[in-house]
Amino acid sequence: MICEETMQYHKLVRDKIPEIIEKQGKTCQYRVMEQAEYLRSLEEKLQEELNEYLESKSLEELADLYEVMLAVLAARGYTPGQLEAAALEKRQKRGGFDRRILLTEVT
Repeated sequence: MICEETMQYHKLVRDKIPEIIEKQGKTCQYRVMEQAEYLRSLEEKLQEELNEYLESKSLEELADLYEVMLAVLAARGYTPGQLEAAALEKRQKRGGFDRRILLTEVT
């Protein structure tokens, strides 16, 4: 007797995940989200990937975080160039984080 286990996920996954699952001889159910649900799911995924990076400190988790950021940019109608320009403008006005300054008090 073969016992098949079904796992429930209800989470945003990378585009090729259904194909990868099927190549493993499994089946999966999925659907394409509407824009508003997609944006909420991207924000949840952003938090998930941030938490995973904070736990592991790995380059792979930073890459996942970056990939989700790129998806958020596109979903909100921005380009990576616009993000870079906004970051550069902020860096020019307020600086970066290179000097490792810890603000301890203001009077």
